[in-house]
Amino acid sequence: MERESLLMILLLLLGGLVIQPFALIPSHDGLGRSDCNVERRAWLRLWLPIMPALLVAAWLCGWALHEPDPVDDPLGRWELIGACFPFGVVMVRAVLRAIWALFREPDDAGVCTVGLFRPRILFSPFLARKLDEGMLHAAWQHEHAHARHRDPLRIWLAQFATDLQWPWPWARKRFDAWLEALECARDDEARRHGVRGADLAAAVLAMVRQSPVSSIDAARRTAGVHTHALLVGDRQALQKRIARLLSPLPELQATSDQRLAGFSGIESWLAGLLAVACVLGILYGEPVMHSLLAWTS
Repeated sequence: MERESLLMILLLLLGGLVIQPFALIPSHDGLGRSDCNVERRAWLRLWLPIMPALLVAAWLCGWALHEPDPVDDPLGRWELIGACFPFGVVMVRAVLRAIWALFREPDDAGVCTVGLFRPRILFSPFLARKLDEGMLHAAWQHEHAHARHRDPLRIWLAQFATDLQWPWPWARKRFDAWLEALECARDDEARRHGVRGADLAAAVLAMVRQSPVSSIDAARRTAGVHTHALLVGDRQALQKRIARLLSPLPELQATSDQRLAGFSGIESWLAGLLAVACVLGILYGEPVMHSLLAWTS
């Protein structure tokens, strides 16, 4: 079999076999609500089930770099394709939903941030006429925080990672928990840039009154695919969010530089592990794969 074809099949098969057990990890609400790092921890928790599959993919890529083309495997092409078919369905579904999200027009959300690589803020003139200067400034600063962190791109990637864990419901719960934490983090960032919590709470309520059903609730009923960072998130969390905005701003538990250094350190560790897995695939991939294929034949 051609090396590239076998590599793609094995990526689907082994990657799917690794993702599915980790996707069964239950979601829980142990993140807290006053910790300024809650959004970052929720983001990492969302990606944890995918990380072992990334290591397997790096190992397979290392094996493919050292393997001659074509590969003399004891299993036939159709047997391998049949084995990876269920995981292929999950992958195709995730890719199609990601493409659909890219071409989906923004809902009538009043104010939102769109654009994966060049975020821009869309503000409804109809809504703007209903808000006073303080509320306008608060909504703008909230969306500017979304744009500063490229949240539309992060939402798109997070949805793709969640779809790779389909059909287990805990993956969606982790995604929803991260979206809720994301809105709270952007609220706090806007307040640290001089926005009054009462003004931002009033802007959120004005958005809710403008539409009987918020855009993100409508998106969930239509398969939950979007890339837009909205001012109004999950309505079920609205009461807690308003109460949080009217409470004193939580104190930072670490400086920005310390937080960024901590999470960039995690990313560095992951990059190092991927490099090690690739090297191990180059050195030991052939005997391991030969034994694996021979065992399954």
